[in-house]
Amino acid sequence: MKKYHVYGIGAALVDTEIQVNDQDLKDMAVEKGLMTLVDEARQAELTELLAGHAVYAKQASGGSVCNSIFAASCFGASAFFSGKVADDDNGRFFLSDLQAAGVDCVDQNHGDMGITGKCLILITPDAERSMNTNLAISESLSVQQVDKQAIADSQYLYIEGYLVTSDSGRAAAITARQTAESQGIKTAISLSDPGMVEFFRAGLEAMIGDGVDLLFCNEDEAKGWADTDNIDTAIAKIKQIAKTFAITLGANGSMVFDGEQLIQIAPQHVQTIDSNGAGDMYAGAFLYAISNGHSYRQAGALAGLASATVVTQYGPRLMPQQHGPLLSAAFPD
Repeated sequence: MKKYHVYGIGAALVDTEIQVNDQDLKDMAVEKGLMTLVDEARQAELTELLAGHAVYAKQASGGSVCNSIFAASCFGASAFFSGKVADDDNGRFFLSDLQAAGVDCVDQNHGDMGITGKCLILITPDAERSMNTNLAISESLSVQQVDKQAIADSQYLYIEGYLVTSDSGRAAAITARQTAESQGIKTAISLSDPGMVEFFRAGLEAMIGDGVDLLFCNEDEAKGWADTDNIDTAIAKIKQIAKTFAITLGANGSMVFDGEQLIQIAPQHVQTIDSNGAGDMYAGAFLYAISNGHSYRQAGALAGLASATVVTQYGPRLMPQQHGPLLSAAFPD
């Protein structure tokens, strides 16, 4: 028995969601539907321009893998997270938020100066999210934040594809993967964003190495990886780098490959108001399920239900009372 079901490593960010419209995005020169890295000055400019807009989701610890780890823990997994925050109000909030969720975290060196990373998530009426991220101190995440003992004590290591944008973060991801492989720990990674696939392909290949046990991506990322518009061609390409995988298809559900068969996960027909965190929720629920003895089909069912539920409300988190019914619905036996 391992101490942790899943160990995650990724950017440690404090997220704030704000409702905007398409014209707002144009006026602010924000590219819709993607994650854009910005510096502190640009983020401050955006914050000023957005003054007066309604904030629909309260401040929360965030970052893609952090959201997944948080979700896995809320479903009942034991979890560990490696990230880097500064000794400031946001950093202390981030750590206390994870602690409240029962997630263990790598020891933080509060002697480091700087600011904790922040992400402004702009939600348009079509439920699309456009992220403007200032990594701040999170950009300097390095091998020092890799807890090799905690990885050895885990069933799965889950790596955030966004780490590819930082030299030290990419090196940390590679070290974490190599540590897991040397200990016989299963490895998982997310491609994170179409932009990561398009502009950081070589770095992602280095992070993936000779291949991972499990890969998460959406349809656009899969097709981008294979440089194709054909999903079957994309699937064949993904099989070259991952023993198993899950590809989310938005309103069309998802596809899960368990190493032998491709499984279609039926879509849930819901009214989407906020797509932020849908993929993170999917991965977190999936990792909870497979690390607790459920099949890939069952994991896909829970992940599909959880992600479909989270998009019907603002914010990337489910409410505490929502987890139990979703588990019952996915695992009726």
